[in-house]
Amino acid sequence: MMLLKGKIALLTGAGSGIGRAAALAFAREGAQVIVADIVGADETLGMVKSAGGTGVALKCDVTSFAEVETLIQTAVRTYGRIDCAFNNAGIESSIKNTADVSEAEFDRQIAVNLKGVWLSLKYELPQMVKQGGGAIVNTSSGAGIGGAPGWSAYSAAKHGVIGLTRCAALEYAGKGVRVNALCPGPIDSPMGKRIAAQNPGYKELLIAHTANGRLGRPEEVAEAALWLCSDAASLVNGLIMPVDGGITAA
Repeated sequence: MMLLKGKIALLTGAGSGIGRAAALAFAREGAQVIVADIVGADETLGMVKSAGGTGVALKCDVTSFAEVETLIQTAVRTYGRIDCAFNNAGIESSIKNTADVSEAEFDRQIAVNLKGVWLSLKYELPQMVKQGGGAIVNTSSGAGIGGAPGWSAYSAAKHGVIGLTRCAALEYAGKGVRVNALCPGPIDSPMGKRIAAQNPGYKELLIAHTANGRLGRPEEVAEAALWLCSDAASLVNGLIMPVDGGITAA
């Protein structure tokens, strides 16, 4: 049974990594996908179509009010509604102590990883209320659940995503909209590979602290997002779900 058959799904940060894996998974399960990112969206859509799926690719900078508003308007103009959204766009940070983070670095983390999620919610929520309901999944991080030494700005932004998720879940539950968040642990994604390349030994350190003894795969996070967006999770709202191989359990 296709979990998202006939659904319209919007995914940000879908040009690579977890977002690309999610676009492929959502399309596999019957959704028409709106693939959004600054770069890579066209390539992801090509992969979706090669696998037999359908959708459109749109360029969007999630830090821009105008671009996010246009993204939602275009999606609705194209398909008439948005049944589910995966607000996944995000960036990594350099590893440094809190006092060594520059103002520009801090502002960039907040702009992409927190404001970008808020802007997406700002335009998705009214549309879903208007159409009678929907499901939203935001990407936080294991660094949004606990402290992450060397990642203060990133961690602050991801903690903020959890706050946004919980507030929106409570505010819109009575209007038919569910809002949940995923908290991935170390993932073998393009972002993870960049971090590993810039910090020799860091990948091995992460694996050593993972109960499963390995990095996660983007596809594993995508399957969690897929389930949360589906009607199979109809009673799940305001959930902060670690997808980390057991790291936060420790």
